[in-house]
Amino acid sequence: MVVQHNLTAMNSNRMLGLTTASQAKSTEKLSSGYKINRAADDAAGLSISEKMRKQIRGLTQASTNAQDGISAVQTAEGALNEVQDMLQRMNELAVKSANGTNSETDRSYIQNEIDQLTTEIDRVSETTKFNETYLLKGDKTAKPANTFAYHVTTVQAGQTLTPASATGAGGKTLYKSANTAATDDEILNAYNPQTGVVTGLFTDATATTAATKDDIDYTAEVKATADSKTQDIQYYDADGNKIAANALTDYFEIKDGATAVTLKDGAKLYDKNGAAISKTDAEQAVTAGKITTGTVTGALELKLHVGADATDNNQISINIDAMSADGLGVAGLKVDGSDDTNARDAIDTIKAAIQKVSTQRSALGAAQNRLEHTINNLDNVVENTTSAESQIRDTDMATEMVKYSNNNILAQAGQAMLAQANQSNQGVLSLLQ
Repeated sequence: MVVQHNLTAMNSNRMLGLTTASQAKSTEKLSSGYKINRAADDAAGLSISEKMRKQIRGLTQASTNAQDGISAVQTAEGALNEVQDMLQRMNELAVKSANGTNSETDRSYIQNEIDQLTTEIDRVSETTKFNETYLLKGDKTAKPANTFAYHVTTVQAGQTLTPASATGAGGKTLYKSANTAATDDEILNAYNPQTGVVTGLFTDATATTAATKDDIDYTAEVKATADSKTQDIQYYDADGNKIAANALTDYFEIKDGATAVTLKDGAKLYDKNGAAISKTDAEQAVTAGKITTGTVTGALELKLHVGADATDNNQISINIDAMSADGLGVAGLKVDGSDDTNARDAIDTIKAAIQKVSTQRSALGAAQNRLEHTINNLDNVVENTTSAESQIRDTDMATEMVKYSNNNILAQAGQAMLAQANQSNQGVLSLLQ
């Protein structure tokens, strides 16, 4: 029997310490709800769960991004619904103006409402925005492709094409200049942008070009300058039908850096007497200057990030064309006049504008449906990843409570045994008496 070292008490104390430490960990897990409260609890599990947390939080935000995208699309589509209603009314007015029972004064009254509706279309385009992003104004930073199709432009020898300011995407501002019979210093009257009717004299003729790149429409302007001379001119198709100004894009084209406006392959033009116009006569050489493109306005591209990683597959692009009156081709639309010429041409122009808005609305509707499926998928991935992360990190309360109760009993037993061990040396005193 020794008194210097009570090994029984030391053993009881060590075991009590282990039990108390285990009990403390159980208390921490039960109180926090996590079985990993520090890296030492599960180093590998912590690393895996943090990667899962990164994905969960990223995908949750991606789902929110997609929902914001739906809100933006709905905002744009709602505005386009009103634009389409106005275009339908403009078509109704154009058809009314084309009726022969209307006098020139009657058509002027109809023109007043057309002008108001056109102004309102511009206002809607200029003011519709989502979170400070204008949705229907297009994107002025877009870059044009190298090949451009002229809507209605030919030029004659000696004229120079130079860049001018840009117009809205999909613009239908259409002008016509030049004549094969004219001399080098002559230029014809410009066609009205929407109707193809010859208007007053001019020296600065502005022509709109259009380009397509990555399924996005752009427009830019070029300018031709020469002296003025009055002369009527009109193109006809093979059936003798007058070709509207907004349809001549199918006949002429020009390339960046080229020195001539050319007739497209296979295109046929006729004069009002039915005589075919030769390719040489239709094309007018440009002997000076270089054709270049100016700053353009393209479709607005909304890029929605709908994933947790920085990959292109996690981006959805939504393109919205400029929906101003210029962009739709109805700026300066005319239905007045002494006869039905303007009104009939306006009907075709409005028809094209309605089709453009319908196409855009259809694209927005398809994008909204896609985004809804994207959100459903993201939410499903978040749910399942959260379940997996929970298995790694969350405390199983029932299991941990069993361990806590067991440690609590062991702690009480350890305390009792330590007390007994401390009293075991009391017998030494009886030996010393």
